[in-house]
Amino acid sequence: MVAERFTVDLNKPLVFQVGHLGEEYEEWVHQPIVSKDGPRFFHSDFWEFLTLTRWWVVPVIWLPVSLWCISMSVSRGLSLPEIVPLIPLGIFIWTFIEYTLHRFLFHIKTKSYWGNTAHYLLHGCHHKHPMDHLRLVFPPTATAILCFPFWNLVKLFTTPSVTPALFGGGMLGYVMYDVTHYYLHHAQPTKAVTKNLKKYHLNHHFRIQDKGFGITSSLWDIVFGTLPTTKAPKREQ
Repeated sequence: MVAERFTVDLNKPLVFQVGHLGEEYEEWVHQPIVSKDGPRFFHSDFWEFLTLTRWWVVPVIWLPVSLWCISMSVSRGLSLPEIVPLIPLGIFIWTFIEYTLHRFLFHIKTKSYWGNTAHYLLHGCHHKHPMDHLRLVFPPTATAILCFPFWNLVKLFTTPSVTPALFGGGMLGYVMYDVTHYYLHHAQPTKAVTKNLKKYHLNHHFRIQDKGFGITSSLWDIVFGTLPTTKAPKREQ
């Protein structure tokens, strides 16, 4: 007896449905639905609210945190000439984190119920509904949770006075990333640089989804050989 294939009902909350797709989840989640209004995730209004974030929330919350971290290094004895290079260094380190998370965590392949469910919440929803304007930037709660391991990682390799400024630079890089990401999806760039970035990122969504993991830059795609080809690969018949 052949098991009946599970069909996701887009008119019902999705999060606890997608796990039932099993091995078919990977194909399903990479068939985008283009709509500015996203689906409902949860029956609960409280949990639903936590998944919705307007783009401007990111700079409003995290730019002050970044500046506060940098000021901590001042209070711990670092001079301005010592602090200034740490900020671009933090931004540069962030670009590597951005690439690594996107490639190895956000695009991890899953097939179990809870694996599919977790992946959909983390990144799959963005590939399924790439123009959902309220689920494009990272929710502040999730960002705050991730700050703790990254802070401790920086602290492990630097001195107490350097840690805050370097972390603040990385946080600034994160803000630039999330705002840029929203811009690439919803703005109409007029400059060549931003036009190319938009084309590069939408290519990742709609043509070659296992390449082009950089958002703010293609640098690490070039370094690690994940730069997309000019033509999408032919699908097997």
